[in-house]
Amino acid sequence: MANFDFDQAEGLRRMLAGPRPRIITFLSATPQDDKGAMLVNLGASLSQTGNDVLLVDACASAHGVASRLGLDAGASLLDVARQRCALNQVRHAAPQGFSVVSMTRGEARRGPDEGRRLAKAFDVLVKQSGIVLVDGEFDGEAFPVPVMASSEIVVQVSNSATSIKNAYMMIKRLNHELGRRPFGILVTGASEAEARVVYDNMAHAASRYLAVNLVSMGSVPADEYLQRAARLGRAVVDAFPLAGASVAFRQLAGRFAMGSCNHFRA
Repeated sequence: MANFDFDQAEGLRRMLAGPRPRIITFLSATPQDDKGAMLVNLGASLSQTGNDVLLVDACASAHGVASRLGLDAGASLLDVARQRCALNQVRHAAPQGFSVVSMTRGEARRGPDEGRRLAKAFDVLVKQSGIVLVDGEFDGEAFPVPVMASSEIVVQVSNSATSIKNAYMMIKRLNHELGRRPFGILVTGASEAEARVVYDNMAHAASRYLAVNLVSMGSVPADEYLQRAARLGRAVVDAFPLAGASVAFRQLAGRFAMGSCNHFRA
């Protein structure tokens, strides 16, 4: 028999909690600079369409998106967990229209209690945002905070054989650690036709050998205007709105703003 008191209490808690924030964790089988450029331009494209966007640098290395933007010198979310500063002191506005937060700036957590406090600080932070893009790394064991494991996960890959192999091995490790679930695939530095071949081959292999469903999130072509915009400290959609990469990022922003990658079809 159903416990209606429990059901009503749970429903009330969900109503009071409000809508769940969108959290998308990005992993990459491309050079770190490629992922940083992709996140900056995707964040700017989402911001241009009226979304409240937060980029979280959850990399253990010193080469995450916060470092790319020169916003990694201040306090991190781990400092909030250690009660060294307030939450509003770690969120920084980037000129591209979104906010940036460093999760740990490469510092290790000191035991499970600190890990739980970090997770709680992250939960509070993301509830203040519309779309959260996480610059993530996966060491084969765990993410810095548990919610990243249950978030949407998108793997960035190029059309090189090495990148494709690394992306497939990453998906294999994720599947082993997180269980069977869909993963998004974003192909960068490739034409639309090349990206389709990359995705089709990866999706076939993942389905056949891992029983994992991959979802195509789209592609971004190689474009010299990406580097030009980066040298200007701007997003390509702002500096060169008619460039091929700008068109691609606006299309990506539309897809990511629509909802979970689980809702997209290959």
